[in-house]
Amino acid sequence: MPGSSSVDTMKKVVQQLWLEAGLNHVKVSQAVADMKKFCLQNAHHDPLLTGVSSCTSSFRPQKVYSFL
Repeated sequence: MPGSSSVDTMKKVVQQLWLEAGLNHVKVSQAVADMKKFCLQNAHHDPLLTGVSSCTSSFRPQKVYSFL
């Protein structure tokens, strides 16, 4: 049937628009405030801010032991 793929495509577009219309939207200012709060609350767990101790770092050079 000619044109049925066009109708199917439009039905999918309309279905997607209905899905998006039903989503809860958050203002950008509120989203940024929430992200800032989360980052500040979890800053003490962030190795980029606190650093990594040399004994727990997986990137430290491995010691080589040789037996005589």
